[in-house]
Amino acid sequence: MPRSRSPWMLAALVAVLAVAAQALLVPLFAAPAAQLAPRDLPVAVAGPAPAAGELSGRLAAARPGAFALRTLPDAAAADRALRDRQVYAAFVLGPDGLVLHTAPAASPTVAALLTEASAQLGGDRPVPVVPVVPAAPDDPRGAGFAAGFLPLALTSLLVGVLLTLLVAGRRARLAGLVGYAALAAGAGTLVLHDWLGVLAGDRLREAAAIGLFALAAAATVAGLGALLRAPGLSLGALLVFLVGNPLAGVAAAPELLPQPWGEVGQWLPVGAGATLLRSASFFAGAGAGHALAVLAGYAVVGLALVVAGRRAPVAVPAPAPVRPSAEVTV
Repeated sequence: MPRSRSPWMLAALVAVLAVAAQALLVPLFAAPAAQLAPRDLPVAVAGPAPAAGELSGRLAAARPGAFALRTLPDAAAADRALRDRQVYAAFVLGPDGLVLHTAPAASPTVAALLTEASAQLGGDRPVPVVPVVPAAPDDPRGAGFAAGFLPLALTSLLVGVLLTLLVAGRRARLAGLVGYAALAAGAGTLVLHDWLGVLAGDRLREAAAIGLFALAAAATVAGLGALLRAPGLSLGALLVFLVGNPLAGVAAAPELLPQPWGEVGQWLPVGAGATLLRSASFFAGAGAGHALAVLAGYAVVGLALVVAGRRAPVAVPAPAPVRPSAEVTV
């Protein structure tokens, strides 16, 4: 009979492993949030060519590497760029001076940051701010959107794990994934749009975005679990939540995160899902191409892995029976 491990040794091992995981996860979550700053942030300068060029030079010199600047001829072109999600804000030079046009729906954090920065450009005169694409009236700071998106990721992760652990058969798992995505689309839109008011666009587009994200995230976890068993579930949890969530920039913007991590986050389900939902709700789908392709890819690959993987659920080892160390004879 193999000798059982000492409970003292197991307790120490659990403590050491927990602290090691903590040491890795704390900087993963905290470092991006603590180092928020513009990095190649798409911003436009609109107005007559000489004045626009001079202002672009001032912005570039004041914050080297902070902005990816483009010049536009007038305010109308700047507003089109904002509605198409090509830029986060535009400094517009008009007859009455400098005006800042923003898109808080894309990122309230960026809008606030540029509003503060514009005060330095106006000198003694306050710079007027025009929110061209405002955030939802019930969620002006975007905190509800960011907080409301997190449960979508968690439940999708949980569905992928449970289908792998509890459901036998490829067809049943596929049906579970598709059914979950459809239900998540309807329930998520009902809660986020109609109840909480953190979404403010077309409900069908919002439901499609939520459903695709739910399918992509859950199918990724279930597919990796079906292919690799327990290690696959761990890898799926890393992609969907433990790594994907802090790199998504849901509460800020990918361009505010340290690079290349902000870009990496947009290739993971949570980052792509948040971008797609913003585009669907506030921009009539503009700027959603990359996110749509990423989520569709995760969904297709995940479903294919479910089909190619093993039919049986992942076995959860049962606890060993407790045997008496000695018999007592009466």
